Amino acid sequence: MSALKKQFIPLFTLIVLVTASGCVHEIERVEDVAESATPYNLEIPPFFPPMDIPVDNPMTVEGVELGRYLFWEKQLSADNSISCGSCHTPPTSYSDDNQFSTGVTGEQGTRQSMALVNVGWARDYFWDGRAVTLEEQIHEPVPNPIEMNQPWVDALEKLRNDDIYPPMFEEAFGTPIITEIRTRKAIAQFLRSMVSANSNFDKWRRGEYTFTDSEFRGYDLFLKEGGDPEQVAGGEFGADCFHCHVEAGMQFSDYLPHNNGLDSVFTDLGYGGISGDPLEMGKFKTPTLRNVEYSAPYMHDGRFTTLEEVIAHYNSGGFPSPTVDPFMKYQDGGLMLSPQSLEDIENFLKTLSDEDFLTNPAFQNPHE
Repeated sequence: MSALKKQFIPLFTLIVLVTASGCVHEIERVEDVAESATPYNLEIPPFFPPMDIPVDNPMTVEGVELGRYLFWEKQLSADNSISCGSCHTPPTSYSDDNQFSTGVTGEQGTRQSMALVNVGWARDYFWDGRAVTLEEQIHEPVPNPIEMNQPWVDALEKLRNDDIYPPMFEEAFGTPIITEIRTRKAIAQFLRSMVSANSNFDKWRRGEYTFTDSEFRGYDLFLKEGGDPEQVAGGEFGADCFHCHVEAGMQFSDYLPHNNGLDSVFTDLGYGGISGDPLEMGKFKTPTLRNVEYSAPYMHDGRFTTLEEVIAHYNSGGFPSPTVDPFMKYQDGGLMLSPQSLEDIENFLKTLSDEDFLTNPAFQNPHE
């Protein structure tokens, strides 16, 4: 049997099996795009890795634009009062400046709204990583009772009765049929298009910007091991940031779960609450530091309102617990950085701010 025929067997088998089961949603997992749709030219910025785009959801100009409309569409909520963009606003790097977002019933969540920046490079989604794809993540907010509080079947009926959407779905997917999967695919395409890569740090890497003395000192501290070398093996009196907020790939996050010493007793189990693994208790997804100047408040529960508070927490070393990250230096009295060093680190973090991303008209509300 030829190698080409062998490659086709798994896909053919999948289609036969799901067809026999009558599962419409599974059938829609094959590539779903209009023949006339225009492939979206996603430019990968310098020093960035390729983006892993699902084979069953290729990006198109029409799909991205449909996704933008849906991201800002208030009809996805029960009382037509909020959209995805209501809790992910442009000035806050598409997060929420409130500690907790308020849903249509007036109830608040218990976690801070994560910034939506370069999410196409993330490994999983939500603070506890419970969704492994963007398409999966987008399912939850609509029916969630403390968010949009609307069954998907009702949300889809609203879209079908809105004159603008059937033609847009046809342009993106080849037919005017509106389904949950197609809605999620379009929003995911839009989110993957939201790339931030024009901060002063990016410009510095491209040779277009020169760090100030303070910014460069902050960058140097960012890349150095923390701790007194006489007390901590490998210590360099640095800030220890680079372990979790890695510069490689230009994401400033490893997108992995970590316990950064916020609590000794956990009121929120994070990844451990999903997996049940004792080794993951109190661990949360590492957010990107891109546009961190604008995405306050900070941490999974929004407990810190300023960058100064965040940096002070790490300088203190945090609180001990069974799963605390070994790079937290609580056992040795913290990082013991000087006030000048703390200021330098903050100044470096602000070089990751990308105002062009915040004001990019391609991401703004098309309904206004």
